[in-house]
Amino acid sequence: MLSAGSVYLMTNINMKEKKSFRFWLFLNPYRLRSRPWKAMFVLSLLFMQSAGLLFPALVHASAAGTVVINEVAWAGSKDSSTDEWIELYNNSSQAVDLTNWYIDDDHGTSTYKITSGTIAANGYFLIEDHDSAVSTVNADTVIDVSLANDGDSLQLYDATAQLMDTVNGSGGAWYAGSATTKATMERKDPAVTGDSASNWAISTGSGANSSGGSGIIGTPRAANSVASSGGGSHPGSASVALTTSSSEPLVGDVLTVTTKVADVSNLFAYGFDIQYDPVVLRYKSAGASGFLGGNGTVVTSFQAGLENGVQGKLVVAEARTEQTKTGVNGSGDLFTIQFDVIGGAGVNTTIHFGSGGFIASPTSDITASFVDAQCNPQPSHVINPVTNLTVAQSTARYSLELKWNVSSGATVYRVFRKDPRGQWSLLAETPSMTFIDQDSVNGGGSIIPELAYSYRVVAANATTESDPVEAVGTDSRGLKGDNNRSDRVDGRDLENLARHFGETDTDQGFAALTDTTYDGRIDGSDLIDIGANFARIYSS
Repeated sequence: MLSAGSVYLMTNINMKEKKSFRFWLFLNPYRLRSRPWKAMFVLSLLFMQSAGLLFPALVHASAAGTVVINEVAWAGSKDSSTDEWIELYNNSSQAVDLTNWYIDDDHGTSTYKITSGTIAANGYFLIEDHDSAVSTVNADTVIDVSLANDGDSLQLYDATAQLMDTVNGSGGAWYAGSATTKATMERKDPAVTGDSASNWAISTGSGANSSGGSGIIGTPRAANSVASSGGGSHPGSASVALTTSSSEPLVGDVLTVTTKVADVSNLFAYGFDIQYDPVVLRYKSAGASGFLGGNGTVVTSFQAGLENGVQGKLVVAEARTEQTKTGVNGSGDLFTIQFDVIGGAGVNTTIHFGSGGFIASPTSDITASFVDAQCNPQPSHVINPVTNLTVAQSTARYSLELKWNVSSGATVYRVFRKDPRGQWSLLAETPSMTFIDQDSVNGGGSIIPELAYSYRVVAANATTESDPVEAVGTDSRGLKGDNNRSDRVDGRDLENLARHFGETDTDQGFAALTDTTYDGRIDGSDLIDIGANFARIYSS
C-alpha cells in the first residue's frame, strides 16, 4: 500500500524480446527530502518519461477524425453479394496503429474488430469480407463484414473506445452507392463529417477486380473518384494515376498507358514498378512526357526497363540532373508506356503500381495516392480479306460464278456488283465461298453477253468487315442485241427495244435485257448494238 503523500512512477518497458514488465517506483516525499540525490534521480526519471526519452509510450491517442471511413462497398460486386469491403483513410501526416480499433455496425448489431494493423500517413486501410473480395488489391485485414443493402449505421472507434468517425448515424438508407451497378459509396472530403449525405457520392472509379474478375466501380486503397479536392481523397495531397488510351482495346492493338501526377509540390524524382499480365500485354517502349523536365527547360534522366528482361514488371524512374536541386509544381504527364495487346479477350486486366513506388522532393518523399488502371481487351475485329477471287462463266449460259478462299474470322461473305451508275449494289450475303450471278438473281437482273461486270466480295462477322476484293468477269455465250434470248438478232429485238425506248432503270417495267450498254437507259446506244449484230445467229 502507498502511504499518504507518496510519489510513484509507473511505466512500461518494452524489451527487444517483445516482453514487457511494469516498473514501479514508490517514494515517500519525506525520504526524498532526506536523500536529495534520490529526489533528483526520481525527478529526472519523471522528466525523461514525460518527454518520451526514457520509455516510449505503447499507444498514442488519436484525435477524432484522424482516421475515417472513406469508402463502403455495401452492395458487394457483380460476382458476389459477399464481395463487401470498407476502406479507411488517415487524415494525418503520421502512421496510426489500428490494433484493437473497431467498427460498430448498427449500434451493436455487429462489431468489426481490427486485431492488428497500421495505416500509413495519408494512406488507406482496406477491410475485406474475404481475401478475394477485391481480387487485385491486397486486403489489410479480413473481417466477416455483413452490410445491409437498405442501410446501416457505421461508427469507428479507437482502441480506447473513443469515437473517431460516424457514417449514416441514423441507420437509414445509404447516402450513396448502387445495388444495381454495384458502385461503391465514396466520401468526397475526409476532413468533413461522414454523417452528412452531401459528403458522399456514387463512385465512378475503376481499376480493380472483384472475386470473379468483374470490374469494380470503386477505388479500393486509392484516391476516391468523387474527391472534392486535389484529385485524391485527402485535400492538398498529390496523386499519381495510370490511364489507358482505351478501356476496351482490341487484341492486336497498341495500348498506350499514361502516368499522370496531380497537385504535386516540388517534385524532383520518381520511381515505380509497373506490373501487368504478360499473357495479356507485351511491353514495347516507354518515354518521358516532359512534365518533370519543365517541358524541356530542365535536364532529366529517364530510365525504363523490364526487371531482369522478363515481361510482367517494368521498372521506371526519372530525376532532375541539374546542379540546382529544385522540383516542379502542379499537374501533368510523367511518362507513357506502349503495350501490344496480345490476349486476354473478354477478361478485365489491371495495370498497377507495385510496392515501393515513390515520388520525391529534393529532400524527402512526397505523400501521394496511387491509382491503378484497368482495361478489358476485346476480340480482334480485324478480318482478313478473301483471297484468290475469280469470276468465270458458270455452267448455264448468261451466268457468272464467283469463287474465293475463306477469310479467318468471317461468318458471312457479302457479294456486290457495280450497277449502271457505278455504285456497288449488294447481290447476296452468303456463308459459302461461291456465288452465281444469273438472270433470276437480284429481282430479275440480267447478264448481258459480251459485257464486262465488276464484282466485289467482303468478308464479315457480326461486328465488322474486311477490306473488299474486286474482280471482273464476262459471259461470251451470246449476242449483244439479242434481248429476247432467241440466239438471233432480228425484228423482234428491235420491236422490243422500241416498246421500251426512252425508259430508265427507275421506271416501272424497265426491260433490263434491252439495256445492252448497261448504262441504265434504253436509248440509241442500245440500238447501235442491235444494228451491229443484226441478222447474226449465235452458234456455240
